[in-house]
Amino acid sequence: MATIIKGNLEDIVQKHKDAVERSFTDGQMDVLESMAREMVKALKAGHKLLICGNGGSAADSQHIAAEFIVRFRKERQSLAAIALTTDTSILTATGNDYDFKNIFSRQIEGIGKSGDVLIALSTSGNSQNVLEAVASAKAAGIVTCAFTGKDGGQLRPLADLCFIAQVSETSHIQEVHITALHAIAEAIEELFFGS
Repeated sequence: MATIIKGNLEDIVQKHKDAVERSFTDGQMDVLESMAREMVKALKAGHKLLICGNGGSAADSQHIAAEFIVRFRKERQSLAAIALTTDTSILTATGNDYDFKNIFSRQIEGIGKSGDVLIALSTSGNSQNVLEAVASAKAAGIVTCAFTGKDGGQLRPLADLCFIAQVSETSHIQEVHITALHAIAEAIEELFFGS
């Protein structure tokens, strides 16, 4: 039994390694660099990062917002980031009074400003509420940075910048996304607060 479990674990970890290797190509790294530049530009100008996604991507939204607000590696000043996934009163009221597809776009309409950056996470690229968020952000003059997987889905052509995890399994897409977002957070922190 122990040998079977160890073999399965090794296969799973190898799939993660393969997902990372396939996803972080030169072209994809260029996309991440462009995203980081847009985020730096926004933060330097006193704007904010808005982050959204569903399920595991909602958790990643909150995780990355915390990396900017609290810290990543350095003791430093807070950087403005808001996870649009956390206010249950707003989420449930919007879902009830309007539609679930509007839970993020309604918030963008209220607190998003031209010059902000939206980080939109959807492993399929087809989450209706994420697509609505991107549409609302673009209408408000907000730069849209999408993180998706598979073929990019409907999100790929809508977003200003789109990073696509080059795998089809949701868990590995999410692993690639958090790796990419951690890299961006660390690079931005180093740029603002490096020694």
